[in-house]
Amino acid sequence: MIVEIIPCLSDNYSYVIYEKETNTISIVDPSEFEACDKVVSRYKKLDFILNTHHHADHVGANLELKKKYKSKILGSSADKNRIPGIDVLLIENQKQKIGNLEFEIIFIPGHTKGHIAFFFSKEKIAFTGDTLFSLGCGRVFEGTHEEMFNSLNKIKNLPPDTKIYCGHEYTKSNLNFCLAYDSKNALLKGKEIDIQKKLDSNQPTIPSTLGEEIKTNIFLRCGDPDIKHALGLKDSSEIEVFSKLRDLKDSF
Repeated sequence: MIVEIIPCLSDNYSYVIYEKETNTISIVDPSEFEACDKVVSRYKKLDFILNTHHHADHVGANLELKKKYKSKILGSSADKNRIPGIDVLLIENQKQKIGNLEFEIIFIPGHTKGHIAFFFSKEKIAFTGDTLFSLGCGRVFEGTHEEMFNSLNKIKNLPPDTKIYCGHEYTKSNLNFCLAYDSKNALLKGKEIDIQKKLDSNQPTIPSTLGEEIKTNIFLRCGDPDIKHALGLKDSSEIEVFSKLRDLKDSF
């Protein structure tokens, strides 16, 4: 399984997946046609389009790519009326194959009601869309804070060496937020140097690993006493801490 990162729009990432044995080509969340087609055209085919959710900056190239390459579009059954050109409806825990690659559907509502992640367990790769970012999480648009919190915990239960491919290059701004409320985290401070090096050389900060995220992403560390203290919520539940953090990030 080869994953190729495609920068799109101002800060989106789409991903081409190449499975060599069966020459199966897929793309995750094609944001814009020209940027995606420039990469896809090298393979001369596109078998599958995988959408994590219905937002325009994740499905914007669906119809043009489908028309050009006769691709099949896969997305959440909850978004059957909102994902352009959808062919295959997916539900939680469903196993699906693209070529010889098998992935599992993880239903992770919060950002949207139908948001899903694609988890390739054998390869230990997860495409998390706009739910889990590097050092952050998505805004809560259609769901509740509790749904988003529970969705993040589902992802948190995956193997720690799982590579996380998310929907946006938000890492630097997320880092600044994490440092504001988790200033004693030495691992976070160390990550700052690596992130800046990558950005300075025009490289993606993606993927991270789940293990890194658990140690440095403040939204996955809502039970940490130092974070609770920084927020003045030392006796609060993890969901209360998460809700406070998400609200603070919205206006950060």
